[in-house]
Amino acid sequence: MSAEPRLAAVAEPEPAPQAVPGTDQAVKETLEDYTLRFAPRSYRCWTPMVVATTALGGIAYMADFSIGAGIGLAHGTGNALLAIAVAAVVIFVTGFPLAYYGARYNIDLDLITRGSGFGYFGSVLTSVIFASFTFIFFALEGSIMAQGLKLGLQLPLWLGYLVSTLMVIPLVIYGMTALSKLQVWTTPIWLLLMVGPLVYLVATDPGTVDRFLAYAGTDGDGGIDTASVLLGAGVCLSLIAQIGEQIDYLRFMPPKTEANKRSWWAAVVMAGPGWVVLGALKQAIGVFLAVYVIAEVGGSAAPEPIQQFKGAFDAMMPSWLVVPLAVVLVVISQIKINVTNAYSGSLAWTNSFTRVTRRYPGRMVFVLVNLGFALALMEADMFSFLNSILGFYSNCAIAWVVTVATDIGINKYVLKLSPHAPEFRRGMLYAVNPVGVVAFAAASGLSIAMYFHVLGDTLQPYSPVAAAVIAFVLTPLMAVVTKGRYYLRRTDDGIAEPLLDEDGNPSAVAYECHVCRQQFERPDVAACPTHDAVVCSLCLSTDKVGDHVLPATV
Repeated sequence: MSAEPRLAAVAEPEPAPQAVPGTDQAVKETLEDYTLRFAPRSYRCWTPMVVATTALGGIAYMADFSIGAGIGLAHGTGNALLAIAVAAVVIFVTGFPLAYYGARYNIDLDLITRGSGFGYFGSVLTSVIFASFTFIFFALEGSIMAQGLKLGLQLPLWLGYLVSTLMVIPLVIYGMTALSKLQVWTTPIWLLLMVGPLVYLVATDPGTVDRFLAYAGTDGDGGIDTASVLLGAGVCLSLIAQIGEQIDYLRFMPPKTEANKRSWWAAVVMAGPGWVVLGALKQAIGVFLAVYVIAEVGGSAAPEPIQQFKGAFDAMMPSWLVVPLAVVLVVISQIKINVTNAYSGSLAWTNSFTRVTRRYPGRMVFVLVNLGFALALMEADMFSFLNSILGFYSNCAIAWVVTVATDIGINKYVLKLSPHAPEFRRGMLYAVNPVGVVAFAAASGLSIAMYFHVLGDTLQPYSPVAAAVIAFVLTPLMAVVTKGRYYLRRTDDGIAEPLLDEDGNPSAVAYECHVCRQQFERPDVAACPTHDAVVCSLCLSTDKVGDHVLPATV
């Protein structure tokens, strides 16, 4: 089937069209946040640095302090710092290709996953895993905020959980536009409140550094132990899926050109894999503050960020100002990350639901679903068994992210068995691609078995290593075995206009979808087999009978 539909506009389209009366709910919502599709050039009006600042604002979470403190208290400072470093290297290396693809081709991680080894329906599994990441970390951050509200306002924890959940809803409704303003304006305040106490403690009491470096932990003797390092790294690696939230912002990067290439690359590296540099520093600070709190007031409160910063502020300012400032820091941090968790989670749930049911109920439905899961976890006191949850979850997250990163880095660029440009449209992809699905299932399944001691106590600490290694080996092996047969169901989408422009960016030529009558840019449409016209990717996703889906040709 080949067709050359009429162009609705040419290379420089009008700004993203506004919804018209009677337009389907899916079309109206995606004009703002482009939940299920390519983010068009006409909407991407932010500079690289604004996008980067917005993306980095989303990692202002306090969980890093708790994670670092938990590892340090259990295994000692030396093992904790090594574990943090090992995890950071893995996260940076695997995050780089994903961030590049999201920024270069303006699609989120679910759309990247579809064409990078999983298939149109195969990536539903990973969407659910990512959605789980967002509500687990929402619950963690909400728990931390509730601890702050209890300390500062004497709110009972159950009420604090509810307040921390409900307060993000108004901010999440308006997508990228509201989130970019929130993150840019709150980041300087957050940085000042986070870094100030640390600098003061080190400058006024150098002995805190010596105590920090000498801390042996409750389970160790102060020496370096491989099992302890790997157990700690496994907890830190639960954050590997954070790259998905970074890409939810990076997909709004402007086109890469000769004029902006330096700032473009700087933004992609800094806000993509570079998020882990700040994350690792926060985890190390968490160990430092926990050791400080133990020395000053005892160890029971050391893993709680609100107590860590209360102790630090207590050393540098009047007592009447300590609790208010600690609460302000926790609340700002919680809002900055949990609007991202709620936003990204709603995208992931919506993607999965729409593909499976071919129906779009509205993104806000899944904002509420995600918040409901998070609230249930908070009320179940997930904070008390934090490291166990994160250690288990990391096996699935590592298997997924390493599989997709390997498909991009090895299968696309080295073996050239995976299509170079990402594909996400229904009809162009097979339902399931065994390359990614088999690699992911084997890596996550075996590593989870190891984590739960099925293969013995000796191998248990190595479960995150197994997840990464198995995914890295099986992904190219499956591509070779299948000869890349299951990536593309067809290679021609029926439109003569190239997908990419002369700079390698997605083409800005706009077409009118003959189903919803809205204009969408070239990468977001395909020819219709029953009409001399084009159909947008979302209308393809919601086509219940398949009238608009192109037939297979390979």
